[in-house]
Amino acid sequence: MTNTSHVTVKTTGDRIKSIIGGSLGNLVEWYDWYVYSAFSLYFSSSFFPKGDQTAQLLNTAGVFALGFLMRPIGGWLMGTYADKHGRKKALTISVLLMSLGSLIITITPGYKTVGVAAPLLLVLARVIQGLSVGGEYGTSATYLSEMAGRKHRGFYSSFQYVTLIMGQLLALGLLVLLQRIFLTEQQLHDWGWRIAFGIGACLAVITMYLRRSLQESASFAKEKTSTINGTIAELTKHPKAVLTVIGLTAGGTLAFYTFTTYMQKFLVDTSGFSKAEATLISSLTLLVFMLIQPLFGLLSDNIGRKPLLIGFGVLGTITTIPILTLLGGTKDGWIAFGLILAALIIVSGYTSINAVVKAELFPANIRALGVGFPYAIAVSIFGGSAEYIALGFKTVHHAQWFYWYVTVCIALSLALYITMRDTRKHSKMEED
Repeated sequence: MTNTSHVTVKTTGDRIKSIIGGSLGNLVEWYDWYVYSAFSLYFSSSFFPKGDQTAQLLNTAGVFALGFLMRPIGGWLMGTYADKHGRKKALTISVLLMSLGSLIITITPGYKTVGVAAPLLLVLARVIQGLSVGGEYGTSATYLSEMAGRKHRGFYSSFQYVTLIMGQLLALGLLVLLQRIFLTEQQLHDWGWRIAFGIGACLAVITMYLRRSLQESASFAKEKTSTINGTIAELTKHPKAVLTVIGLTAGGTLAFYTFTTYMQKFLVDTSGFSKAEATLISSLTLLVFMLIQPLFGLLSDNIGRKPLLIGFGVLGTITTIPILTLLGGTKDGWIAFGLILAALIIVSGYTSINAVVKAELFPANIRALGVGFPYAIAVSIFGGSAEYIALGFKTVHHAQWFYWYVTVCIALSLALYITMRDTRKHSKMEED
């Protein structure tokens, strides 16, 4: 049994080292997850060869959504494991599963070679990755929040989304390099997309070994002998916190996926930009979005979490329809960049602090499960289906219905933001 004195973080340097270690693994996890969306414009025809471009994207988005449906199971399994056996062990297992999923996609032949087995193997890979990322979010959010310390908890925990966005940015950045320097359009469609998944599989294996050197959090060390750690029965004793996680996530995750993963396809399929232009615009907006997360996290340490959430809710409700409408009609790259960036700055009121808000709602013995499981339910329903619903509305010639759908979900979350207590002042997380 581990000696508690060896896991207690005592200095700022210890905290930073642990947070960097946890964040790097998070980066690789999310690179592997997002590379599917970034390269779907190229590999969709390999797995779903029939139909027009929108139909192919719709099929690929359906598999993307299926991966999200596995996230609650991953959040439950990994959350339970993290609360019973430690955050460190759970983080190591989650990245191993992600590597396996990426490897399957890398080596799976196309539909023309193996027929229906190709999309079935793609589904299997995304199911495995859904389990992985479902467990990753809750465990990494818990770990980073516990290692941060009370005074700078918002700032340090914001790096979960810094690395999450960086993973997406690396996926898009790799695509830009392949598009503009190394491969032709035809080569990307034929086999070049496999490079991205192969890189992800290798990086995940490297990260698995790096995570073995992480310190365990002091919060877990204090609670690890409890027999009720990480049980559903224990989680049911916190119904208000569970419903709060679901409610505050719904609008935020939908807005996030709308203006990040779906934007690349929106710019191509609706605005009329080329694939290369859409990738570049998405990459630039994500770069700025990533850099401002710690600023919002730092702000929450000074004024509280609630004002930022309310700011996102109010501005998101007011501006989503105008931004998407203007974006759908523009052919100017800089205007598209400005509109998407404006939306992402607003969304930062949610993304920068959502991890710490959820972690502060639960005691240590149920924290990883409490954060990961209900969050995964909400993100599966609202985030994972975003592309599929948007493309579905487009196929029936009512694309603007999606704009209203996003707006209504943000407004409903706003109602919760207004009524909930500020977790910075009312936290169940002890000073670690």
